[in-house]
Amino acid sequence: MTAKPTIFTVLTLSLCTLVFGAETAKLTIRADEGKETINRNIYGHFAEHLGHCIYGGIWVGEDSPIPNTRGIRNDVVGALRAIQIPVLRWPGGCFADEYHWKDGIGPREQRPTMVNTHWGGVTENNHFGTHEFLDLCEQLECEPYICGNVGSGTIEEMAEWVEYITFDGQSPMADLRRKNGRDKPWKLKYFGVGNENWGCGGSMRPEYYADLYRRYQTYVRNFSGNRIFKIACGPSGANYEWTEVLMREAGRRMAGLAPHFYCGSGKNSRSATDFTEIDWFWQLKNALRIKELLTKHEEIMDRYDPRKRVAIIFDEWGAWHAVEPGTNRRFLYQQNSLRDAMVAGLTLNIFNNHCERVKMANIAQTVNVLQAMILTDGPRIVLTPTYYVYRLYTVHHDGTLLPTDLNCGSYEFGGDKVPALNVSASRDAQGRIHVSLCNIDPDAAVRVEATLQGADGRRITGQILTADTITAHNTFENPSAVEPVAFRGVTVTDGGFVTEVPSKSIVVLTAQ
Repeated sequence: MTAKPTIFTVLTLSLCTLVFGAETAKLTIRADEGKETINRNIYGHFAEHLGHCIYGGIWVGEDSPIPNTRGIRNDVVGALRAIQIPVLRWPGGCFADEYHWKDGIGPREQRPTMVNTHWGGVTENNHFGTHEFLDLCEQLECEPYICGNVGSGTIEEMAEWVEYITFDGQSPMADLRRKNGRDKPWKLKYFGVGNENWGCGGSMRPEYYADLYRRYQTYVRNFSGNRIFKIACGPSGANYEWTEVLMREAGRRMAGLAPHFYCGSGKNSRSATDFTEIDWFWQLKNALRIKELLTKHEEIMDRYDPRKRVAIIFDEWGAWHAVEPGTNRRFLYQQNSLRDAMVAGLTLNIFNNHCERVKMANIAQTVNVLQAMILTDGPRIVLTPTYYVYRLYTVHHDGTLLPTDLNCGSYEFGGDKVPALNVSASRDAQGRIHVSLCNIDPDAAVRVEATLQGADGRRITGQILTADTITAHNTFENPSAVEPVAFRGVTVTDGGFVTEVPSKSIVVLTAQ
């Protein structure tokens, strides 16, 4: 079992690299030029009716021996509150376009069942529905983001759902909500009009979906002072034609466009924990593609929306590995290693640096599915390496993005290469500067000589997430194999700092 890195281990590694020579990177943080805000919703999450994300992961029912509040697990809520979850997307995913919301309201014992055709063909009892989801968001103190059914649902169904949730007057839907135990309406800001309508949401052409979006969004009404931020289904990966058509035909009727991209883990989706350096390199190189994808989609959006009124809502992204042996292949249950933490660190840095257009991102998924924050086993939970990246990066929430200039060496493998270092920086409301650095080279440290332009960092503290091996991960038997520790390998200089970023590590520094 991989041991958790100690402060001694980290400092020893830094000293060793100093002796044997580390690649030197030049970093300039332009602290006097920040103007864009890193929207905290970039650190959003996604929970679908898929495998054990909802049932067993979030919802256990009020009669469960697992401690819960109105059926929702207390331990999961506590863990998510600790990373300041800002927004949660639900009920899907592919599930959203076969979900009929009226099946999930009223007395639970009277709710009809349904077959989850996308994810394993299991029977859903609909015990977790609209009231339970919005209760969860209130417990988390986060914004709800609901994805509506365009693929198999009607306009009337979608319109009535919004009315049920948000209308404060007398109406059939508001009265039905009151009958089901909720007098006052909820606030609902984010509403997605369909999901992956180019695929599982209806196999549509962009022109057809653009017309459907225009029609459906017309009836997503603003009631009782509630203002809906309408989000259109965006492209899959590099489908630039989808973005072109949607912006041309419907751009003026949307507030956000939602791309999706999964960086995978190699041919035929390899194991989450049983891999070698070729898999490490391939996946991190693929994760870095999101920068190119964003740049090209932004260029298209800028032609139709030069004022950047339409936000990029990147509401599905992450690593996708083979399922764990012995589990249902359609439940997408996978472990989560240091490699996944690196995917998260790289991607969040890229989103931060594109925050002028990127206003939300939702990693897939919150519990027990794909690149999860939390894994559960009955009453037990374990926090994944990805979870700890989100905990470290809370310092960037609503911070002012500070432009950076980075000149670094490459990480080379098999005749291919990518930049070894990745960075984003921000200033918080108290004036502190936060710098997140990812060194993806699994063997070599990177010496960083940094200049703080327009700022004076007299005191610098830090934390590091790393491990002895690239496959290190947390288990129920050893839940602390990969978690952050203090990082003290920083020297303050005139106008900046010098540090050694150890191999395969994520370091977050705070200068004040």
